[in-house]
Amino acid sequence: MTGGHGYDKLKPLTKLKDILDVATEFERTARDFYADLIPKVGKNLRYLVEDLAAEEQRHLDLFSGLAQRSDLEQTLSAQIERPASDRKFSDCVHLPDLGEHPDDQAVLQYALMREHAAMEQYHALAQSTPSGPVQDLFTYLANEETKHKNELEALYYEIVHSGGV
Repeated sequence: MTGGHGYDKLKPLTKLKDILDVATEFERTARDFYADLIPKVGKNLRYLVEDLAAEEQRHLDLFSGLAQRSDLEQTLSAQIERPASDRKFSDCVHLPDLGEHPDDQAVLQYALMREHAAMEQYHALAQSTPSGPVQDLFTYLANEETKHKNELEALYYEIVHSGGV
């Protein structure tokens, strides 16, 4: 097959609903991970982990609400190009074992990695989905994840460079 047709052209396509399913699982595992981590971290990070768990729950609620909208059935069945960041994003569903008493640096490094993967994925999805509520959601989430990543980077710098770990 020539001219850009055939399997190679179709391979990176997926249904938007499938992308939303992965994103929903990403947010669910993040919420569960952070909720389980709350009693294991020290007081100086507990507020952050509680905030992250709550934030992931809000994202999960947004995806759940979107999936329940009957007016988006056609949009969710549309084929879109799978973002290059998809594999890294999907890999985040697999959680590390940080132990019973994880150190602050390990928690922050993991949270930074997740926020960065989410930021990249949601930015790419916002650019590849048609205008409307799904694109608006991805744009909103991309901005949220960027904000979280910046906040985590500042905290990481403060803790690591002040001798806090």
